[in-house]
Amino acid sequence: MQNLFQPESATGIVIRIARLKPTAIAAWGKMNASQMLAHCKAPLEVALGDRHLKPGIIALLFGKIAKRQLLKKKPFPQNLPTAKTFAVKDERIFSDEQDQLLTLIRRFSEEDPYKIAARVHPFFGKMSIEEWGLLQWKHLDHHLRQFGV
Repeated sequence: MQNLFQPESATGIVIRIARLKPTAIAAWGKMNASQMLAHCKAPLEVALGDRHLKPGIIALLFGKIAKRQLLKKKPFPQNLPTAKTFAVKDERIFSDEQDQLLTLIRRFSEEDPYKIAARVHPFFGKMSIEEWGLLQWKHLDHHLRQFGV
C-alpha cells in the first residue's frame, strides 16, 4: 500500500499536485481547487505538530472505529464529512496553497517517522508509523481524485 513516508509514494503525490490546475472542477464536494489544497494542509500540520487540536467526545466514541474503516485497502469514499476545524470556505490563492502543501508534504516525508508516531492524533488516537503515512497518503489521494488528478 502507498504510504507518504515512502519516497516513491510522496513523489507520486507531488507530481499529481503539480498537474492540478486552479480551474479544475471537483467531481464531488463543495471546495474549489485552492480550498482543497488549503484543506489538505491541515492533517499534515497535525502530524508535524504545527496544529494542535483537542479530542472531542465524538473522537472518543468513534475515532478508533473510523480509523479502522479508513485504513482498509479501498480508497476513501466520496463525500466524507469534513471536520469543522479543517473546513475551508474562504477564497485562497492557488499558487500559495500549492506551494505550502508541497512544503508540508516534503517536511512530512523527510521527518523522523518515530517523532510523528509519538504524537496522538486528536481524532484517531495513537497511531503507528504505517498508519500515519497511509492515512496521509489516502487523504491526499482522495482529494486529488476529487479533482481528476
